[in-house]
Amino acid sequence: MSRIRRLCIYCGSSSGHDAVYVAGARAMINAMAARGVGLVYGGGGIGVMGAAADAMLAAGGDVIGIIPKSLATKEVAHAGLTELHITQSMHERKQRMADYSDGFIALPGGIGTLEELFEIWTWAQLGFHAKPCAVLNVNGYFDGLIRFVDHAVAEGFLKSDHRAMLIVETDPDKLLDRLEAYQAPEVTQWVTQKEET
Repeated sequence: MSRIRRLCIYCGSSSGHDAVYVAGARAMINAMAARGVGLVYGGGGIGVMGAAADAMLAAGGDVIGIIPKSLATKEVAHAGLTELHITQSMHERKQRMADYSDGFIALPGGIGTLEELFEIWTWAQLGFHAKPCAVLNVNGYFDGLIRFVDHAVAEGFLKSDHRAMLIVETDPDKLLDRLEAYQAPEVTQWVTQKEET
């Protein structure tokens, strides 16, 4: 039995130009469902978001959607979820998604997906939570982002142990195995103080 009961998926409200992205989302969801892991996500019924929710529902799993009132029509709130929560703001949405989840996975998406991933990873870096953060790198979608993150380490703006907090895999089952095994590092001071002379 998984110690992870629910995972938050960040992903696009668009499907992308290649069907591989929706297929990757379905593969991730099917791997979760096989382990009895439920889905928490942004509540939309379109794009990669909608495909993920539909796949979990088809597999008989639970889906909790959380969407701000202002986006319920723009992102076309999914009408068939186990639970749909309408929030007053994006801040409330993201906090509730975090509260309901035991870990976080980014699938292909746009700037909203990236913003959510970096915020939840930052919260982990600061010690606000000890939950794993991950990327499912479908079809090399995140290759450029991963290179940039490694560049930030090389240039001294990100510590290697904080970089290691972000799990990156291409295979859903390997990703879930690593989420299960994740141990949060002790949070240390991340800014190097200038030595006094």
